[in-house]
Amino acid sequence: MPGAGHFDAIVGDVDPAARSEAADRSAALLVRGPRSPEEAEVVERIVRLAETEGLEEIAEVWAGSAPESLAGSLWRLFLLRSWVYADPTGAARQFDAGRRHSPVLEVVAGVTSPPGPEEVRALADQVLRGIRVGDYADTLFRAAAFAHLAATGRAHLADEGSPVAGDLSAARLMTLADQLEAAGRQELSGGLA
Repeated sequence: MPGAGHFDAIVGDVDPAARSEAADRSAALLVRGPRSPEEAEVVERIVRLAETEGLEEIAEVWAGSAPESLAGSLWRLFLLRSWVYADPTGAARQFDAGRRHSPVLEVVAGVTSPPGPEEVRALADQVLRGIRVGDYADTLFRAAAFAHLAATGRAHLADEGSPVAGDLSAARLMTLADQLEAAGRQELSGGLA
């Protein structure tokens, strides 16, 4: 059997257990808030990291987390925001098409009518800001409603022959919406950890 030195010399990725612990801890601190001065310092470091290095650096830690976890739900919120920032015009167009088919969800999502690229970007930022100042379940439900409407719009635009990614892309966005909604329900029941 090789000694411990053999394994220490192997270069690899971060220990999955350590990555999972970091994901869970950072998510809990951002969503639940600090309970001690030491935790408040960690939150401030996370926020500074997001401001200086970008949210991507923090979100990368959440990437492998299960959808029914705080870290996993934050990863999905980050994905939704990233898509909106990458294609605000397309996101607004898809949302607008979807709201014609599910007007009730438009109220939950909270986007002004008619939504333009800036309104959709503002919603994405507002949803993520709600993590630290509001009810996390509401944040998840608003993001789920937005994703659901955009997926519905994407599917209808594809049916009309519009140059959109199509059914598979709409199905993936709908899955994201379903995961965010399930996390919101779990948060309401006190089971999202």
